[in-house]
Amino acid sequence: MKSKLANRVVLITGASSGFGADAARLFARQGCRVVLAARRLDRLQALAEEVRSAGGEALAVPVDVTRREEVEAMVKTVLDVYGQIDILFNNAGFGRLDWLEALEPERDIETQIAVNLTGLILVTRAVLPHMLARRSGHILHMASVAGYIAAPLYSVYAATKFGVRAFTDALRREVAPFGVRVSGIYPGPAATEFGQHTGNNVLKRAFKAPKWMSLSSQTVARRVVWLAAHPRRAVILPGYYRIIFFFDALLPGLVDWFIKTVFVRRFHRIG
Repeated sequence: MKSKLANRVVLITGASSGFGADAARLFARQGCRVVLAARRLDRLQALAEEVRSAGGEALAVPVDVTRREEVEAMVKTVLDVYGQIDILFNNAGFGRLDWLEALEPERDIETQIAVNLTGLILVTRAVLPHMLARRSGHILHMASVAGYIAAPLYSVYAATKFGVRAFTDALRREVAPFGVRVSGIYPGPAATEFGQHTGNNVLKRAFKAPKWMSLSSQTVARRVVWLAAHPRRAVILPGYYRIIFFFDALLPGLVDWFIKTVFVRRFHRIG
């Protein structure tokens, strides 16, 4: 049976590793033409060759999503080559987790906001006019459960993901009348390169997620591809996080007390 996604052009940012790379492989298996975008051109080229060797079609385009001129050049390249962008998977992002006063302003705060939030908005804005003109398209934003509940160490990261969730919801309502779909993906902890670059805070070392709670990159990528074929407003992974969100919304004082007592007072040393 022919895939619902066959022949779609899929632009993936942050495609050099993790969710982006695994989603690219899966989209290609569905017959999509995948455009791989990230800063690490060597990784993109290796992945593109892997996709082609498996019988798929892939194009590697280097881009820094924080640079508007590079974003616009990327979108122009894709349209020049394929004439269309059917699916945009905004996946570029990273995290720096630590107490706020320990975060380095430029690298850990400004750059994190620029990549996770501003870059996502810039890429979406560059692709959107084409989708609106065609009255067709699907935009998928990789967020995080940190976009629903903000935990210690996650102050800046959660701020960007709350921003992504708000942007996703607002944009969905803005473009729905014109045939363009917008979806958010909100995964919990996952086994990707992300955790290798978030820092080495004592609280992070002490409370690592159990293996049974950690999603695989492939699991999240499969859900991304499923979402592209079956549009929904949002996908939360795993589903039981909805219970945590419920308690945070219903009993915020209790959640604050628990986090303050069990985590912050034990591990946050001042002076």
